[in-house]
Amino acid sequence: MNRTLCYSVVFLIFTHATVFLRAQDVNGQFPLIPYPAFIQSDVGAFQLSKTTLLDFDEAMEAKDVEGFRQQIRSFLGYSLGKTKIKAPAGNYIRFKIDRLHNEYDSVLKNAEGYTLICTQNNIEVKASTIKGLFYGLQSLTQLIQKSSIGIFSIKACSIKDYPRFAYRGMHLDVSRHLFPVHSLKKWIDLLALYKINTFHWHLTDDQGWRIEIKKYPKLQSVSAYRKETIVGHKRADPHVFDGKSYGGYYTQEEVKEVVRYAMERHITVIPEIEMPGHAQAVLAAYPELGCTGGPYETATFWGVFEDVFCAGKEQTFTFLTGVIDEVLTLFPSSYIHIGGDECPKTRWKVCPKCQNRIKSEHLKDEHELQSYFIRRMEKYLEGKGRKIIGWDEILEGGLASSATVMSWQGLEGGIAAAKMKHDVIMSPEKYVYLDYYQSYQDDEQIAAGGFTPLSKIYGYEPVPEVLNEKDAVYIKGVQANLWSEYVNTPEKAEYMMFPRIIALAEIAWTQKDLKNYEGFLTRLRPQSKMLQRLKVNYFKNYDEIIGNSQLINGKSTLSLQTTLPKGTIRYTTNGKVPGIKSLVYKKPLVIDRTQQIKAAVFNNGAVVTPVFKKDFTISKSTGKKITLTYQPKGNYAPNGAASLINGISGSQLYNDGEWSGFSGENLEAVIDLEQQQQISQLSINILKHHWQRMWEPDLLKFEVSADGTNYTEVYKQSSFIKEGINEIRVTIKPVEIRYVKVTAINKGIIPKGGYGAGGKAWLLADEIFIN
Repeated sequence: MNRTLCYSVVFLIFTHATVFLRAQDVNGQFPLIPYPAFIQSDVGAFQLSKTTLLDFDEAMEAKDVEGFRQQIRSFLGYSLGKTKIKAPAGNYIRFKIDRLHNEYDSVLKNAEGYTLICTQNNIEVKASTIKGLFYGLQSLTQLIQKSSIGIFSIKACSIKDYPRFAYRGMHLDVSRHLFPVHSLKKWIDLLALYKINTFHWHLTDDQGWRIEIKKYPKLQSVSAYRKETIVGHKRADPHVFDGKSYGGYYTQEEVKEVVRYAMERHITVIPEIEMPGHAQAVLAAYPELGCTGGPYETATFWGVFEDVFCAGKEQTFTFLTGVIDEVLTLFPSSYIHIGGDECPKTRWKVCPKCQNRIKSEHLKDEHELQSYFIRRMEKYLEGKGRKIIGWDEILEGGLASSATVMSWQGLEGGIAAAKMKHDVIMSPEKYVYLDYYQSYQDDEQIAAGGFTPLSKIYGYEPVPEVLNEKDAVYIKGVQANLWSEYVNTPEKAEYMMFPRIIALAEIAWTQKDLKNYEGFLTRLRPQSKMLQRLKVNYFKNYDEIIGNSQLINGKSTLSLQTTLPKGTIRYTTNGKVPGIKSLVYKKPLVIDRTQQIKAAVFNNGAVVTPVFKKDFTISKSTGKKITLTYQPKGNYAPNGAASLINGISGSQLYNDGEWSGFSGENLEAVIDLEQQQQISQLSINILKHHWQRMWEPDLLKFEVSADGTNYTEVYKQSSFIKEGINEIRVTIKPVEIRYVKVTAINKGIIPKGGYGAGGKAWLLADEIFIN
């Protein structure tokens, strides 16, 4: 995208009448994203014309002045005159650097804060830095309205604004799939529009090395390419490949151009060079850096691999410091991201050199060896005047002294680091990963797994509640991550990014008490015109119906809601697509029989959202008391034991809230039917995806009892052939009982040769039906 188009982005958004509100009245009608700390409307409007002057502070550099002028010219279609601040008469817009008042003005004290005052005669944008003025300009341009006869104006108002967090980030993985420089620039333009100030560029991984390092030419000729790529999802067994070589890398000149382009838009680019794990692409070119010596090849499918950098060899550190030296010349960022995540210790445990390193450095185990690795690289970077950021696994074995932790596995890593007085960037997979599904629709494009709709990202609170006030200050910001295993084109990347990254921008900038999802959506909807003009392939169905199922008094219920204003939800209970004469949804539905609910939102007699559907299978176990010996864990425990007896089967989207997951532990459940009764059918679903570490149980059995003490086994099974959902449907001789015990013996430890060998196996089960 050229400079003119870049600066035109922000002007394409709002060409309709605007309602101005105080920030305290956050009802979503004021069209600024992110929402400002304070805004107040005034009487009248400022009218732009060819006689309007742009009045610039002498402290502004020529490139900043020209950038501001181009931004405004690209929208108006004509240039405004310019002057320097000498209190010009007439109609003018003033951009002023004010360093005199920043010591006692809480807004100007913030380097990214600004004030904007618009009257009928002039506009003044004031900040203590150029960056603050830049963000004021983004808000100013969003306020421009165009009348039906082509007159441009800005409603009189006052704004005081500053960000909640200093770090507002977007991560992009280019190792699995590479994106052209012009796409990166297009996305950087959009990040700047929404006041995101950090671009985390994930440049290396097992599947490809994407940055030119002149000292090590094989990184370009070998590590940057893989012989083929997996087709479809990695959970499929067996894997299928396309047979086509894939690869490429960014030259150092291209890297410099991206960094320069971002800096002009006040975005810091932080590179990520993975270590000590995710190194298979490097080892393919330089096998001597591994523990076994190879041979290795650049990975052709997605996952975590056992071959990592050898921590016992000095040449490993010679190589990495050589890489870092060249990286530092390209990136002026104070931080360098060194990864540190998902490093199996399998090779280190049997590598003589790694074991010698443990002994010579007086380390306790391989976890402390990883800490040694990270600390050594930290010390090297500190000697170069830089700091490290790493994923939360860098906590293993002890945290490096000045490291910043990027908490991705959940909240725990961030909480632990903050309590240790280390800076933290919150980036939990469950809430802000953009490679997750954003819809339950059957035609949704393939994604990594899980479900992260727009509402879930917007509802995320970056500061964990358990942190006290003193520890909470170490939460420096929040970041959304887009991993590209299943994102192979720029169009798909945009589809996964937008509009979810816009929600991330607001939770990163806007003050916590001013967040309001309905208001956010009202401000977001008009921006579809801008996204369409820029040919952004964004996800459009964020207003689809959201269904929430829960057990109330032993009954399964379904509540429906839509964020679409003036929309009416109509539904059916017979599986037919709702029509204009279908029932209007008014309150939660009580589900007392097996049925399929379908619903859609209507506006002016027409369906305006995709059709929502939910299947319920009601049995004798639905809503009954269930007791578990071991509780579900991680992302597979949203409703505890309730998901096993709520009448809803889990889907292939295994983070859909219906699967219960047990990490290394058994499923041991007892269901109390509340009274003795005859049963003859028992059912459960088991999810088998070895490439997701989801293993079938070694044994599944059903037992029944009349008194809850003496149980009789009525069925057992030890073979689960199907890859995916194994539906276990058992018919037994009719028996009078009250209690049913279900036991599934977890595989325990993933066996040798399996993906994630040596780690705990997941056992995933869903609805237990009894009839």
